[in-house]
Amino acid sequence: MSYKRGLRSAANAVAESEPKRLKKTTTVTTTDKDQQADAKSRSTEKSYWLFKAEPESRIVNGVDVKFSFDDLKTEHQATWDGVRNFEARNTMKKMNVGDLGFFYQSNCKIPGIVGILKVCKSAYPDSFDKKHPYYDPKSDPENPKWFMVDVEYVRPLKRLVSLQELKELVSKPHSPLNEMALLRRSRLSVTPVREKEWDFILQLAEEE
Repeated sequence: MSYKRGLRSAANAVAESEPKRLKKTTTVTTTDKDQQADAKSRSTEKSYWLFKAEPESRIVNGVDVKFSFDDLKTEHQATWDGVRNFEARNTMKKMNVGDLGFFYQSNCKIPGIVGILKVCKSAYPDSFDKKHPYYDPKSDPENPKWFMVDVEYVRPLKRLVSLQELKELVSKPHSPLNEMALLRRSRLSVTPVREKEWDFILQLAEEE
């Protein structure tokens, strides 16, 4: 069965295939076409979020739960499942189709934000498959305990914005990141992003 940390191919939600093994890539590029698509998808009515995934192999209950931004690019659409924290779950239940999110790679050599994704299906009950590495027998199909959303690839950032860089910036007076959930609630795999934080980080990513 093909499971990854927080992500499972939406196309394979019923019939799973063996997981792909892709080499991790640290270099990301963008094009004018990518930027136009990104701008077109943005709206003042949208909300912004941050999603964490692990790009390097980690075995949970016999399953490799790795998932990188390159994996999302290859699959184009994927299901963000396996979230087993109530606060993160409630955050996902607030998401709407069209909302944008940062893809944050964690538990790796240089953790940080590498790209942008978009919510393409709002929250619905998480998998009840007993072979899922995060299967919860206490979740009742009649009253689901956990939820997931579907996301799709948008584009990479011009450069990786590392966690270390964000931590250094948050200590500065009047920083737009002073209240950023990623830095205040670092253990959560899904967090909200304020519009001013979103815009500031996009600006950072354009700097050499």
